Amino acid sequence: MLENCQDAKERWGGVSQIIDRWLQERQEMLVQYCALSETKGQTSDERGAKLRRMCEIMVDYVSAGHFEIYDQLVREGREFGNEQALKEAAERFKEVDATTEKILDFNDKYQETDDLTTLDTDLSELGETLEARFSGEDRMIAVLHDANKDVVQAS
Repeated sequence: MLENCQDAKERWGGVSQIIDRWLQERQEMLVQYCALSETKGQTSDERGAKLRRMCEIMVDYVSAGHFEIYDQLVREGREFGNEQALKEAAERFKEVDATTEKILDFNDKYQETDDLTTLDTDLSELGETLEARFSGEDRMIAVLHDANKDVVQAS
């Protein structure tokens, strides 16, 4: 039993660090988003550079969520047999997943053009999409990780 507790601690103890790093990347993306939103008086070249930087961080953030964070959270929920949390997280994942295409479409649009005439409108829509995504992600973390972290720490 002690060995199982130690195994769980080793397996899940690092999840908090992964989530913390991912949320730090979210914060960096939001800083870039806000900086880009405040560039109305700047040249297209200046705005374009900020846009490319924000898109780079945004795509990295979305990718990390889909290919690292969500899998870790679901594995943790399964390991602890938290079926109710897994059901709720599946619903939140549907919400999060629905935002992915919009985010990638934004990125693709601005990777393929230098025309920034609709950028302000697109940024506003992107902001709403990101807000919905963050809400779903935060709920997934709450139901799949936060519910079990006391068990992991006590192990």
